[in-house]
Amino acid sequence: MISTFVNIFKVPELRNKVLFTIGMLLVFRIGHWIPIPGINQEVLADMFRTQQESGSTFAKVASFVSIFSGGQLQRATIFGLGIMPYITAGIIFQLLGTAIPQLKKLQEEGPTGRQKIQEYTRYVTVLLCVFQGAGYLTWLQSNSAGLIHPSYYGNPLWWVMAVGTLTAGCVFLMWLGEQIDKHGIGNGASMIIMAGIVAGMPQAIQFVIQSFEPRDASKIGYMGVVLLCAGFVGVVAGSVLMTVAQRRIPVQQAKHTRGRKVFGGQKSYLPLRLNHGGVMPIVFASSLMIFPTIVFGQLETWAASGSTGPTGWFYMVASFLNRNFNPSGFLYVLTYIGMVYFFSYFWITVQFNPEEMSKQLKESGSFIPGLRPGPRTAEYLETVMTRITFVGAAFLAVVAVMPTVVNTGANIDYTVTQFFGGTGLLIVVSVSMDFLQRVEANLLMRNYQGFLGGDDGTAGPRMRGPR
Repeated sequence: MISTFVNIFKVPELRNKVLFTIGMLLVFRIGHWIPIPGINQEVLADMFRTQQESGSTFAKVASFVSIFSGGQLQRATIFGLGIMPYITAGIIFQLLGTAIPQLKKLQEEGPTGRQKIQEYTRYVTVLLCVFQGAGYLTWLQSNSAGLIHPSYYGNPLWWVMAVGTLTAGCVFLMWLGEQIDKHGIGNGASMIIMAGIVAGMPQAIQFVIQSFEPRDASKIGYMGVVLLCAGFVGVVAGSVLMTVAQRRIPVQQAKHTRGRKVFGGQKSYLPLRLNHGGVMPIVFASSLMIFPTIVFGQLETWAASGSTGPTGWFYMVASFLNRNFNPSGFLYVLTYIGMVYFFSYFWITVQFNPEEMSKQLKESGSFIPGLRPGPRTAEYLETVMTRITFVGAAFLAVVAVMPTVVNTGANIDYTVTQFFGGTGLLIVVSVSMDFLQRVEANLLMRNYQGFLGGDDGTAGPRMRGPR
């Protein structure tokens, strides 16, 4: 392992990419300590701490948004929104590309069309930043007295400045991610999200150490530590397994006779990933599940202050929905699992095209043994993908609900369980593996032993360098 890290710095091009990526991530972390003028950071921290201790719904929502955005809503800083608006805009155009012919045509035009779509994505990112920034500041102004400085409270110029600061911070992170894509190594947006998650893990570890008290039922006991460790090991092992797991379909190349020579006839495999959607189904499902949590909570508040008060039927219905659609509620968990499955299949419907793949196999003179080229091959590929996606979605559903189960069963703070047994850890493992595989490819191109190589200096069984 040590020799592998030394080899990274022996290759000038790879060394420059790794150092550039680290430098950009450091810039990202520095921005988390630059506050927005006019907001009392101490009052904001106390408010979030109180809501976390009471287990409020908003505290769990804020924790979730911070994990997926790389931002930090608990601190009103210039990077508070994170990079999530940019990712959301990119997903919107990716989905619309399958429904709008004009966008699909742009995607097929190559680099020129993709550059135009990227330009539209940036415009939509700015609109989303303005909307989310205004909503976040409105919530701050209505939930705590003394949070905003009296001279700025209700001042239109301050609102323009604060929303503009949050928008500029997100746009800068968007540019930062694109620079990592261009000059660094790894996916820029994913690296930024991972850096935000990893930066919060020391605080989670410190919270576990401070809260460990076996004799106190309200604190973390031995069972809680065991569950955390089991969740950590399970998610790491499962993430590695599901990231590299493939369903290999044998492909036979047709033989061609030219003169006295016979060409082709080689056997190969068509790899289909078991978890084709990665972490995106959880992102989609979790984003949509925020809305019923907020809506039913507000509905219960309105019903309690209504004419009938907390004794009317409207309040009873609203209270039932709010309890069950809380992140620890039974209906919430069932709906969450259903949404993960739905978006897992929705994602392969958008991204995986069996007809196009069958067409490419036919044009290249290849076929799946026992199947006719064309519609029969496309039907077989779609059937296989549907079956293996069920297994991948089941793994994602377990990872998605694990923080809630550990939080409810072992009385461990939700923000801690998100780091050590849930989606945050899944993102870290997936992005880390992608980064290591890219470094591995650069090392093997230059005949250096990689992370997956054997003790004798040769490449491992899964990745082999040039001979």
